[in-house]
Amino acid sequence: MNYRTRFIEKKIKQLASYYKVILVTGTRQVGKSTILTKLFPDYKHITFDPVQDIYRARIDPDLFLDNFPSPLILDEIQYVPELLPAIKRRVDNDDSKGQYFLTGSQNLSMLKTVSESMAGRVGIIKLENMLPIEMIGIGNTNKNWLNKFLNDPQIFDGKISLLSNFNTNLVEFLWRGTMPGLLDMPDSIVPTYYDSYVQTYIERDVRTIANIKELRDFGMFIRIGSALTSQEINSSQIGREIGITPDTARRWLNILNYSYQWIELPPYFGNTIKRVSKKKKGYFTDTGLICYLQSISSPDALAASPNLGAIFETFAVNLIIKQISRLKYSPTLYHWRTNGGAEVDVVLEIDNNLFPIEIKCKTNLSLHDTRGIKSFMKTYSNKCNYGIIFYAGKECYRISEFIWAIPWLAI
Repeated sequence: MNYRTRFIEKKIKQLASYYKVILVTGTRQVGKSTILTKLFPDYKHITFDPVQDIYRARIDPDLFLDNFPSPLILDEIQYVPELLPAIKRRVDNDDSKGQYFLTGSQNLSMLKTVSESMAGRVGIIKLENMLPIEMIGIGNTNKNWLNKFLNDPQIFDGKISLLSNFNTNLVEFLWRGTMPGLLDMPDSIVPTYYDSYVQTYIERDVRTIANIKELRDFGMFIRIGSALTSQEINSSQIGREIGITPDTARRWLNILNYSYQWIELPPYFGNTIKRVSKKKKGYFTDTGLICYLQSISSPDALAASPNLGAIFETFAVNLIIKQISRLKYSPTLYHWRTNGGAEVDVVLEIDNNLFPIEIKCKTNLSLHDTRGIKSFMKTYSNKCNYGIIFYAGKECYRISEFIWAIPWLAI
């Protein structure tokens, strides 16, 4: 596979000049170890296994570190938690920066262990799935339409760059997903890739994170969950579908979250707490995985699927999160829906200002599509004056005085 530049590269190098240990997290096969190997080709690179004790690192971590001195890249560190106290002892006696580069594809226990073991010594950064601009090899640009809008929406002029040379149409892009490993593969290999991905994820990651006796039930659970992406979360409904309790459904959703397969947006309450939805909205982190789990066999099948809008919304929410990761200061994300039916897919809050973003899988917008944003603006007029509709079209333009239409291939 031809390597594509990623936005995170600059930040990793920056952290390496300030921290003794750098931890890169993210879902499996998202490119964590590939990036570190590319940035530091001369460093020794060791990948750990959940079963085999590589170089006896679990039994004798100090001897392992004696045999492999820093700088060192240690991949899938969650499989060797015994190594972390030994790394802490090493870095406490050496003020050099960038000694150990760790990666991990599990969130909860690993981050807790790392934070407790090396507080103040470790810089943590999350690697997201790829942006379209990274896929075509120009991931080193400083352009960011969201940053330009948030900096000063009053003077935002809509003059943003578009990926005119992106050769994949929208439904094919959504169907294939944003995993780096698929970049140079033909469409015929995509289902095989995700089949292997899901099997490995369940057999390795899920077994490590939680003691789930019936892995087949968990496989059914993630297939059902994929059909509920971009919807408000109802653990009771999910549990009924496969015969598990609501508490078990919630616990399994947490496992998806801990392993970076699932994200949730809390509801925005503001001053109307009694009139808005109190449920979170959930999203898978990759649209290609959703299509595989829903047995959508081709881009043409996706184009005809009733779930196309939900899958496009999933892509848009994840893209917004990726764009936010490039900002100096990150807004907080919410969704908003009243009991009367008014809703906004994403609400960004920063500096006591609110920015509603509606997501529409259509190429032609009308004023009718601005209803949710206008309702939100009216409700929070003291905090909200501008909004965005992220849509499937090709032009950036002002759809009303205070609402901009942003195309899906905006840079």
